[in-house]
Amino acid sequence: MVILYGIKNCDTMKKARTWLDQHKVEYRFHDVRVDGLEEKTLQQWTRSVGWETLLNTRGTTWRQLSDKDKSNITEAKAIKLMLQHPAMIKRPVLVQNKMVHVGFKEQEYQQLF
Repeated sequence: MVILYGIKNCDTMKKARTWLDQHKVEYRFHDVRVDGLEEKTLQQWTRSVGWETLLNTRGTTWRQLSDKDKSNITEAKAIKLMLQHPAMIKRPVLVQNKMVHVGFKEQEYQQLF
């Protein structure tokens, strides 16, 4: 089963969902804001792709953090921040057979499916 994690109104999420729908890929959407996210799940993702890949430092949520929160980032601190602010997770996160893919690039999705 493919699970697509993200936020409903995100433009990149919409592109990924549209692509999956058009290519008739069955998936379950998990809204990290509405449905939440377990620390264990984020830890698995960081082991798979690295916290640097998951932590969105280009978004509004990151920019609104205090300088103290943005300094000295470690994996543990990044996970804590992403749990507190799910919008800080780079989107989408697609999980398929325990493989984790971050972001949407049409070529990558074509290779996956």
